Amino acid sequence: MAVGVLGVSGGLAVGGLVLLAVLGWALQRAVDTEAFQTADAVALLAAEEVLPDPLPVAGGQVRVQVIDAEGRVRAASIDADRLVPMVSPERIDTGARQRLTVSGERVGLAGPVRVVTVPAGTAADPRTVLVARSLADVRHSAHVVRTILLVSFPLLVAVLAAVAWRVVGATLRPVEALRRGAEEITGRDGGGRLPVPASQDEIHRLAVTLNGMLGRLESARDRQRAFVADAAHELRSPLTNIRTELEVARRLADRTDWTAVSANLLADTERLGRLVDDLLLLARLDERPTARATGPVEVGALLAAVAARYPSPPVRLDAPATPLWTEGDPDELRRILTNLVDNAVRHAHGEVVLTAGRGAGGSGAGDGAYHLVTVTDDGPGIPAADRERVFGRFTRLDDARARDDGGAGLGLAIVRELVRRAGGGIVLADAHPGRDGGPGLRVRLLLPALPDPERP
Repeated sequence: MAVGVLGVSGGLAVGGLVLLAVLGWALQRAVDTEAFQTADAVALLAAEEVLPDPLPVAGGQVRVQVIDAEGRVRAASIDADRLVPMVSPERIDTGARQRLTVSGERVGLAGPVRVVTVPAGTAADPRTVLVARSLADVRHSAHVVRTILLVSFPLLVAVLAAVAWRVVGATLRPVEALRRGAEEITGRDGGGRLPVPASQDEIHRLAVTLNGMLGRLESARDRQRAFVADAAHELRSPLTNIRTELEVARRLADRTDWTAVSANLLADTERLGRLVDDLLLLARLDERPTARATGPVEVGALLAAVAARYPSPPVRLDAPATPLWTEGDPDELRRILTNLVDNAVRHAHGEVVLTAGRGAGGSGAGDGAYHLVTVTDDGPGIPAADRERVFGRFTRLDDARARDDGGAGLGLAIVRELVRRAGGGIVLADAHPGRDGGPGLRVRLLLPALPDPERP
């Protein structure tokens, strides 16, 4: 506010000085113009040798003289001196039009006087017309304007400062409301929203944007809390099982079958290790949403490496006839296929089939932008209503909640995140009916297609 008032005051001061300068120049020019008009009229009379005596003038603030080359007064107006010229002959250029300022005492007027000179007469008898006009009116006008400016500028600055104070206060009032709202939200542990002003201006848009940001932060916080709660629950289950096994074994003492106990403890430990690994992987993916440096990967070789980890039945690989190249991180692509095959093997009744093909488009069209990898099992399948929900974290369907299955509901969530990083897509669909009449499940995995780097 202070800077604004100082800026306005400085601007008004500069404007006032410019106004005074322009006003003085305009009044001075008007005085010179009128004096030259009078001098030209007298010079015309002198050229025709019809100079009256005394010389006619208009107004009591004007003096006129006609002098010769020796400085003698040849004619004068009624109020002008007839013996002493208004300007000393040394300052007069007889052949030029001049503007001079002299003291009013020499002319008989108050204050400074403006004198103009105009050549007149003939070459044999050169003469000069002198016209003097008082500058008292000019000085008085400038003084009046200066006084008005000195009185009105402080009042104007005060009025502008008061108006600006009210306007700035009204403008910042919604900002203060936003500040108070933010303080209350902080006190309520992040809940609530900021007040949105009714005016459709920048502050309104700022409040809407901040509320949107608060909504996203609240959703992220809720997801984080749910994730932590689910992770704690999943981690508690194997720990509880391990503790129960050990307590029972200790109570039974010599009757304990340590072989069975160690097998159970090993199974729970492996489950706990897989869960911790999955949680750490999801944390790394959330921290680094973009994929690291990638290179060309051969899909057929990757499928063969993954299928080799499982017995020939139930996993069967239909290898592609030609190499299929994609772009991505080999470890992440291997993790995608491993999770899909593990899930298929866990639910299949008899067989899991892996296939890969060339030239599948991203929307099912054959535009060749993607390679299609399918993982098909003959298990119970997934209902269409749940095919999007199963990609959520810690999401398991009722038939997958048994402890023996060993899943924590993170496999498909990891798959979707890794597929997104690879620039592909994944869709769940029904397979052909299984042996027991179930629909089965077919996972359609789309990976970006690259040209064969070994082919010129």
